[in-house]
Amino acid sequence: MSKTSSPTDMAAQRLWSNGWYKFAKRVDSPHFGARPEGLAIDLVVVHSISLPPGVYTGDAVVNFLTGQAQTIEHPYLDSIKDLKVSAHFFIRRQGELIQMVSCDDKAWHAGVSHYRGRDQCNDDSIGIELEGLEGQDFEPEQYETLSGLCASLLQHYPIEHLAGHEHIAPGRKKDPGEGFLWGSFQRSLGLGDAFFPDLKK
Repeated sequence: MSKTSSPTDMAAQRLWSNGWYKFAKRVDSPHFGARPEGLAIDLVVVHSISLPPGVYTGDAVVNFLTGQAQTIEHPYLDSIKDLKVSAHFFIRRQGELIQMVSCDDKAWHAGVSHYRGRDQCNDDSIGIELEGLEGQDFEPEQYETLSGLCASLLQHYPIEHLAGHEHIAPGRKKDPGEGFLWGSFQRSLGLGDAFFPDLKK
């Protein structure tokens, strides 16, 4: 006997197609790989990025995450032009959502990492970059987009953990940093403490 999908399940399925989210602008990155067999996609990792650091205009971040860095834009970009980095999503300051890698595939956002008893967090996580500087504030529009995206991810994937890059790579990474409002983010999703790192809210 086949299982009957609930209206909620059916609605969630209509928002996703092969790991691509309906409400995101799609800009494909070549920087991705296949996920290992048998691992549940159960972690969302929140990052922050701006290129050059502190600049929130132009396409430098998207170009970098999709392997198209234009080094003539700024000397800083020349120092990172050979890095092969990506994320599943990028949320700009005004709340625009861009997707670069299918959530069914592995993006290269975590690096050397360890969380919930596992190494190599790229294998079973979804990476979301917020346009901003680590430790600085983020815009209300970004939180709105992030909450909406994560609510849909929670419906479509078996997400059990949401953390920052600083939590999965402590001592090596500090983003999104003290400016990110974890308490507000948690309340917007209505999730219990077990989903989040041990934070002072």
